Amino acid sequence: MAEDNMQDMLVSYIRDAHAMEKNVHQMLDGLISTTEDAEIKSQMEHHRTETERHQQLLEGRLDAIGAGSETTSIKDIPAMMGAMVKGIADVARTDKPGKNARDAYVTEALEIAAYELLERLADRCGDQETAEVARSIKADEIAMRSKIEQNWDKVLDLSIADKQPA
Repeated sequence: MAEDNMQDMLVSYIRDAHAMEKNVHQMLDGLISTTEDAEIKSQMEHHRTETERHQQLLEGRLDAIGAGSETTSIKDIPAMMGAMVKGIADVARTDKPGKNARDAYVTEALEIAAYELLERLADRCGDQETAEVARSIKADEIAMRSKIEQNWDKVLDLSIADKQPA
């Protein structure tokens, strides 16, 4: 692949990751608003702060490679709309603890895959700064996925308790 095409691909991957982080931020807002367990809510609030930092890091990489850090692009809109609709649905859904954890886990897996590819592409392009940003963010996503894994029994217990008649 020609060097220019790889650079264009790198910019595209960074923009995709940035749009994904904006979407995740909105999803986290919805999940946080429907989570009653203090420990799980605190973990999600911490991850929302990390997500904000991820957005800033990606904007910094776009600026550094001369691609500009558009705050919202046309391709962000469907993902952002999907996050808003999901947030509304989260309020009405039953079994919130279990389904929130499931959705968060799937989201973390998607983010881990996206940053694995971004890291590898950045390495091939010789952009060690972007590769390091991707590695750093990927580590945060792996840590969050691990926190979710540690809470499977807890969220299941909360879901079952939620279904019991008052």
